[in-house]
Amino acid sequence: MFGRQTSGSVVCVSCGYLVGVKDDKCYHCGRRNPALWGFAPALRHLGHDLGFVPFVTGACIIVYALSLFWGGPIRMQGDVFNLLSPSDCGSLKFGASGAFSAFRLHRWWTFLSASWLHGSALHILFNLLWIRQLAPDVGELYGPGRMVIIYVVAGTLGFATTSTIGNYTMFGAHGLTLGASAAIFGLLGALVYYGRRTGSRVVHSQAMYYAVVMFIFGLIWSGTDNFAHAGGFAGGWLAGRLMDPLKPERINHVFIAVVLLALSMGSIAASLLISTPTPCH
Repeated sequence: MFGRQTSGSVVCVSCGYLVGVKDDKCYHCGRRNPALWGFAPALRHLGHDLGFVPFVTGACIIVYALSLFWGGPIRMQGDVFNLLSPSDCGSLKFGASGAFSAFRLHRWWTFLSASWLHGSALHILFNLLWIRQLAPDVGELYGPGRMVIIYVVAGTLGFATTSTIGNYTMFGAHGLTLGASAAIFGLLGALVYYGRRTGSRVVHSQAMYYAVVMFIFGLIWSGTDNFAHAGGFAGGWLAGRLMDPLKPERINHVFIAVVLLALSMGSIAASLLISTPTPCH
């Protein structure tokens, strides 16, 4: 199933038209190396997200579990929304962001790592369900590489936004902030732009509906970082516009996506390896 095809025809990974496995360029959409060295059929078995959903699911669960047991006592009491919450030390240790972390401790890389951490069992459950629903759709419309770029860029911009606002005003995240929801709002922002760019009212209206409902829910659920959500939505919309969904995805988008995922994992490693001048050390 996952072997390399060396002869015959394959489906172009960008436009879906048949091309020769050794063609240098797709004659329909212009994509270079449309067969991806003969691995295009194998990659198509991974779905429209090229395996991103299983990857982000596994990574988030592992980091969440480690942060639970690494950082001290686990919060077992309180309302159901805070059940099984890592301690602040555990969250900080693995790369939670916010004004305190980014500006006081100068851990700027937490803008990148915070999307992979979660604050409770329900928090990670809801976010992973949203990723499972939205990521394949964005991957189908933009291409899997660009979907990953949108996801990472949106999460990074979301946490940079709330941390900066928290540092210079009375709003935003003064303490710690974390979770994949900023990146999820970025996927919605990209879908909203796609609907506008292509004239698809169905995609536009459905994405806007989800975004408004989730934002209202964030106003009701205490502790939700709506500034991160707003920054993530803006980041996803901007990334979608810059990459233009009407243009075919290129191989360099996949390369950039892999680099961003590697940097994300590296940011978590940096949080673990670089000590902090706090009682958590």
